[in-house]
Amino acid sequence: MRPNIPNEVKNICQILEKADYQAYLVGGCVRDVLLNREPKDWDVATNAKPEEVQKLFEDSVYENDFGTVGVKTDSEDPKLKIVEVTTFRIEGKYTDKRHPDDIKFAKTIEEDLSRRDFTINALAINFAKGKFDKIIDPYGGEKDLKEQLIRTVGIPEERFDEDALRLMRAVRFSTELDFKIDLNTRRAIEKLAGLLEVIAKERIRDEFIKILMTPRAGQGIILLEELNLLKNIVPELREGLGCGQNKHHIYTVFEHNVRALDYATKNNYSLLIRLASLLHDVGKPQSKRGDGPDSTFHGHEVIGGKMTVKILDRLRFPKDFIEQCAHLVRQHLFYYNVGEVTAAGVRRFLSRVGPENIDDLIKIREADRIGSGVPKAVPYKLRHLLFMIDKVKSDPISPKMLKINGEDVMKIAKLEPSPKVGYILSILLEEVLDDPQKNTREYLEEKIKKVSQLSEKELKSMSEKAKETKQEFEQGIEEEIKSKHHVK
Repeated sequence: MRPNIPNEVKNICQILEKADYQAYLVGGCVRDVLLNREPKDWDVATNAKPEEVQKLFEDSVYENDFGTVGVKTDSEDPKLKIVEVTTFRIEGKYTDKRHPDDIKFAKTIEEDLSRRDFTINALAINFAKGKFDKIIDPYGGEKDLKEQLIRTVGIPEERFDEDALRLMRAVRFSTELDFKIDLNTRRAIEKLAGLLEVIAKERIRDEFIKILMTPRAGQGIILLEELNLLKNIVPELREGLGCGQNKHHIYTVFEHNVRALDYATKNNYSLLIRLASLLHDVGKPQSKRGDGPDSTFHGHEVIGGKMTVKILDRLRFPKDFIEQCAHLVRQHLFYYNVGEVTAAGVRRFLSRVGPENIDDLIKIREADRIGSGVPKAVPYKLRHLLFMIDKVKSDPISPKMLKINGEDVMKIAKLEPSPKVGYILSILLEEVLDDPQKNTREYLEEKIKKVSQLSEKELKSMSEKAKETKQEFEQGIEEEIKSKHHVK
């Protein structure tokens, strides 16, 4: 065989062979080579001990207990800058369902492959006499690749009991490769799904992300549910199972969310957009009122935003990411009808959503629409909204864009730093949102002089009233709800 192996990897194997050590390509890179896919990384297994590997490769790093030495190369390809060279090893029991209690160096590649999770990852390619030679396949991995099957090495229960994260890895490989899961392996996953409870949330998050970033992420979510795993990852999504919607939807909430994710996936959108698309209607089951074609889901976007924070915090996502995703879920539901919403309404929309979030929000709205079964992702209404946004984008929509700042307010109103300053700025902003022509220093100074005579209580009341000014987008939603229609 003549697999297409990068020179950097071949050179490492040649150096090992010249020093009378064995060298094999192992694991996922072998699987991908045999599938004619580009490997995400390259792994070499050898009978050389870590200290012996380091002697051969001066520019290397060894900072773990697993016998893996990171050999640095001169490659400009990020996947080849460091190639991992690992000593053959076998592993002891996994008391914590995560790490082996002890690791021992093995003598043969066959022993090393016996510790692998799935047969398609328990493959090796021998390097001998200056070239890559035969495939080492003690567990039928090549056959499973041809039959497009995910099957554990040995007894499924034992493999999953060793490391429960393999339960999710089976789903990830199935989703990523579009392979079926072997029946015995499926049954073991269903039986042992509860083991995920003992896995660190960070590890679950990382594997969940990998599933979401596959080309068939929607199928991955469905498979997680079929195998009883979803309840240990995002149980809130399960509330949408069997939850019917109204006359504007032909799918249940669960199906709709998955289809929205499918749209985001097919368009190769970012993780943020995929997650927000999947969770955008997660609050619907809790907000549902009535049943049948006239049921409503008033406030589901607010509930969904709060649920998104809870879900992503539990999975240990970064705080900034959580806030971004929750904001998109909270704002995904907006009303826009050409001729009904004015420029002032669009400015308020921009002020609330943030101009930097508009592109992401539109993508989620597209996913929402296609997930509902409608034919067009971007109808005329959305195109007109984008036109209006472009038209008003230079208008002031935040306190920072006012011709007056907090220091000016304190100076003109003769105030010390206090809540009154913020209240006055809110009042000024609302006036300017209605009419950008008022954003002049002269007008705002006069307005400050007038309102600064009021008490803090009165200013607070005015500020809150300004913020509660009926935004045209929300007014449209309320009108639809009153007529027992739900905006989509």
